[in-house]
Amino acid sequence: MRHALSETWSGLRRNFGQTLAIVMTMWVSLSLFGAGLVAAQQVNLLKDEWYDKIEVTVYLCTSKLTGVNCDLGQDATQQQKDQIKAAIDSNPEVQQVWYESKEQAYEQFLEVFKDSSIKDSLSLDEMQDSYRVKLVDPQQYDVLESQIATMRGVQKIQDLHVLLDPIFKWLGALQWGTIGLSILLLLAAALQIGTTIRMATFTRGREIGIMRLVGASNFYIMGPFLLESLIAALIGAVLASGTIVFGVWFIIMRNAQQSLEAFRWVGWTETGISVASMVIVAIVLSIIPTVISARRYLRV
Repeated sequence: MRHALSETWSGLRRNFGQTLAIVMTMWVSLSLFGAGLVAAQQVNLLKDEWYDKIEVTVYLCTSKLTGVNCDLGQDATQQQKDQIKAAIDSNPEVQQVWYESKEQAYEQFLEVFKDSSIKDSLSLDEMQDSYRVKLVDPQQYDVLESQIATMRGVQKIQDLHVLLDPIFKWLGALQWGTIGLSILLLLAAALQIGTTIRMATFTRGREIGIMRLVGASNFYIMGPFLLESLIAALIGAVLASGTIVFGVWFIIMRNAQQSLEAFRWVGWTETGISVASMVIVAIVLSIIPTVISARRYLRV
């Protein structure tokens, strides 16, 4: 062990510039990788939250809003509401339905925007009565729409998937783009590690040959090189972990959570998963290139 530690320290000093380059590359690439994992978990949290909500909202006519099925200047009548409700209940794709009056909608609007100037932008008369519908299969939205879209008293039908899917599509593209870029940088770090180890083993080729002739094991010879690359990778992983932890704390916990309390945000559990994944990737990327690069010099 003393020999391995001594040779590792000597190798780190001798290849300080290349080791520093490995640390910096690992830091940047692992930070991007960790950010991509955090983003992926955040998107999944939002999907679980929003896709679990009501899938379809049937808005009823009001005196302030017009539509092809509305009587000008009149709210939907009670008879129209009853007919719409009966049609929704009879649809086999409907799992559950809730009625929300304009008063309830207005109270919810005031509660959500109680600390914002937006709360003064709408009045009670501008709110709409609605039926909020959860479908057995959200993909069968067209079945419900075709049944009630032309009924008197229906101002419009809104499917949340139409609004949410493009958002999550772009968020998904962003997170996978981040992960893809980080993978390219991680491969660059692995190549740097392999190049550094090849240069180190080449300069010590005669010494390695002598150790093999006197019966030294492969692990004894390779140990210092493994430790050298592992230390560089772990330093990069520690720096990247600190970057991710600080980013989650500052950007999400200190700012986003305070400003947008209605959303579910990633916490320390999701951050811990990302950090653990980063450390594992760093260890794997430090060992594999070292073993591949040094193996050819373990033969006499």
